[in-house]
Amino acid sequence: MDELADTPTIEGERVVLRPVHVDDAEAFLASMDDDGLRLTGTHRSFTLEEIRAWFGSRHAATDRWDLSVVERATGRWIGELALLDWDADNHSCGFRIALAPEGRDRGYGTEATRLVVDRAFADLPVHRIQLEVYAFNPRARRVYERVGFRVEGVLRAALRWDGEYHDTLVMGLLRDDWELAPAGPATA
Repeated sequence: MDELADTPTIEGERVVLRPVHVDDAEAFLASMDDDGLRLTGTHRSFTLEEIRAWFGSRHAATDRWDLSVVERATGRWIGELALLDWDADNHSCGFRIALAPEGRDRGYGTEATRLVVDRAFADLPVHRIQLEVYAFNPRARRVYERVGFRVEGVLRAALRWDGEYHDTLVMGLLRDDWELAPAGPATA
C-alpha cells in the first residue's frame, strides 16, 4: 500500500502547501544561503539541474510528501518541507522543513508544520512523526514544541560545522499526544 502516494495541497491562513514543482528549483537554489545550509547541516552544494531533476521526480514518489511552502497573500515560494522515510510496518515517518530567508521568523514555519502534521494524522495511518534539529537552532525547537513534538534524545556531536561539533536533538510526536493536545488537532 502506498499511503503517501497522493501528495495533497493544504491551505492555511497564511501559507499554502502544494506539491513541489520543477519551476520551484530556482527559488530553492536562491534560498540556500549560509544560514540555511547551517540550519539543515548541508555541506554540499547543488546545481540548478540537480534540483530541477529532484523536484521533477517528486510526482512519482509514493512513500513521501514533498511540499512547497507558498506565501498565500503573494503566491511567493518561501520554502519546502517533506514527510519522508515512511515505515509502513511501524506507521512512522520523518519530517523536515527548510524556509528561505524571507520566510523565517514570520510564523510561516509554525503554520506549515502544524498543517502537515494535522493532515498526516487525520488522513494517514501514522502513529509517530520524528524529526531532528540541531541544538544551535532553538527557534526551530520552539516551533516543533508548539506543534507538540517532544525531545526524546540527543545524538551527541553528530554534526561538524566550521570545525566544531554540535548535538542533534531527536524529537517525536505520537498520535495520542496530537489527539490530546490542548488546542486539539486543527483539522478536527
